[in-house]
Amino acid sequence: IGMLCIQRTLTRGRKHGIITGLGASTSDLIYLIIAVFFIGFVVDFLTQYQQIIQITVSAIVVVFGWFIFRSNPSTQPLPHQRVNQSLLNDYFSAFVLTLSNPLILFILIALIARFEFLDEHTSLVNNLIGIGSVFAGAFIWWNILTFLVSRFKNRLSYAGLKLLNRTVGILLALIGLAGLIFNQYSPG
Repeated sequence: IGMLCIQRTLTRGRKHGIITGLGASTSDLIYLIIAVFFIGFVVDFLTQYQQIIQITVSAIVVVFGWFIFRSNPSTQPLPHQRVNQSLLNDYFSAFVLTLSNPLILFILIALIARFEFLDEHTSLVNNLIGIGSVFAGAFIWWNILTFLVSRFKNRLSYAGLKLLNRTVGILLALIGLAGLIFNQYSPG
């Protein structure tokens, strides 16, 4: 998602990068709420549907990588594109891509255990403060990232942007293909 945020910041502007980060942060927020309040259900669900989830996520990542690989970088939206629609697309594509990665849930479960969100003495208010803090931290990260990328945007040429799109697209497609291959050969 970080590479996607960078790519969108470079090709569409900082606002699109921030919206991409907001989509990812919203997905993280949903996973965090689920992890904090429904941890038993989550573990059972992921265990029961692990193979289906892995195949679906891997296929989504391959397709997404292909679209990024084939995308044509530009510094401005095309005249016939509506910016609001593009922003909405940026938000939901980052949201869905992040939501389709259940690995995030395991990372969040580890963070929950580390910072004792689930301690028997932790109140609902403290859990909500912790959840809000994680969301705010993630959103601050995306703002910092897009700020830094937009500051150095002018140093990249069209060819550099095209190379970035191709690199990000290939990496995403390879990650998705690896997921599909490993899923075929994993026991169970």
